[in-house]
Amino acid sequence: MAIDVSPREVLRLRLRTQRIEGAASTTAASTTAASTATASAATASATVADTVRHLLATQAQDFAQSLWAVGLRTPGATRSDVLAALESGEVVRTLPMRGTLHLVPAEDLRWMLGLTSARMLRAASTRFRDLGLDQATLDSAEKLVARELAGGGSATRDEFMKLLERHGISAEGQRGYHVIFFLCQRQLICWGPPRGTQQALVLVDEWISKSREPDRDESLREFALRYFAGHGPATVRDLAWWTKLTLADARAATAAASGELTELTLDGVSYWIATSELDAAASGSTAAVHALPGFDEYLLGYQDRSLALAEENSSRIVPGKNGIFLPLIVARGEVIGTWRRAQKGTTIVPEHFAAATKAQHAGFERAAKAYAKFIAG
Repeated sequence: MAIDVSPREVLRLRLRTQRIEGAASTTAASTTAASTATASAATASATVADTVRHLLATQAQDFAQSLWAVGLRTPGATRSDVLAALESGEVVRTLPMRGTLHLVPAEDLRWMLGLTSARMLRAASTRFRDLGLDQATLDSAEKLVARELAGGGSATRDEFMKLLERHGISAEGQRGYHVIFFLCQRQLICWGPPRGTQQALVLVDEWISKSREPDRDESLREFALRYFAGHGPATVRDLAWWTKLTLADARAATAAASGELTELTLDGVSYWIATSELDAAASGSTAAVHALPGFDEYLLGYQDRSLALAEENSSRIVPGKNGIFLPLIVARGEVIGTWRRAQKGTTIVPEHFAAATKAQHAGFERAAKAYAKFIAG
């Protein structure tokens, strides 16, 4: 039987399933472990890789901001810890959903792309044609990169573009990026070891030592279970939007995982959450103030963002409607402002949508100190 919940309760639960607040259970890589994790297992011992596995994917267009997205969810983690997880190959950065960069567990990359890449490539076909990237050119690029990066090779984005140009494949404008996109969908390359403030592209077969290979039905089930474990409460439409699966597949995936999910209802709409996460989040408040990064899953992990963000403030999150989501200030589950980094040092400066309370100012100061500690580590 579905459980009625309020908007505030949905936000409280999301803060906890997303590991922004609370000490819920840590989700392992497999759904079996995820479903049997006990509510008493604290996140205090979670590693960076554990956090990424729990979320399954976290948006990572802005590399620096994506490091903080993982760090703030991993107790005691520093920037160096997140970089180390990338250096070790436990976590990779690529384009598994919506044509958007995400951090994902290395072992889950192949089955995720197995569900999503065909639709993404079909959706990109018109853009490929507009850019003059016919199949022959893309195939040539695939052979070139496979050959040039073999044996442990790597290339920054700039080096990759120069490689294409040297071999007669123009990287002008958006062509180079779309070649990268194509090769990521083909499971040839991903972003691997950090190189300064960015990462280098490497061959998936050489960089990822272990891959899980569930069949399609199990992959769908796992997609749903892990999304609702790391993002719930959320709707089936949220799942379809997040994964870019068809709505039919999202419904089938949710049905397949339903034995480990609990249905909540808000204004007649069904929301789903992993039962183990609901049990772990049985108590707790949303009193803390959080300085979340730009593009954070707390906002972008859902098709419908109205519970956390008032419509009149949407344009302040994406100024100029340019697709760049600013860092967020969240209090009691609601987005109440944005923040920016000062020109020097690790200081961050708040920009509240309305006059902030004394408690909100104090809460932001605590969040700012946590951010500074993460960056310095």
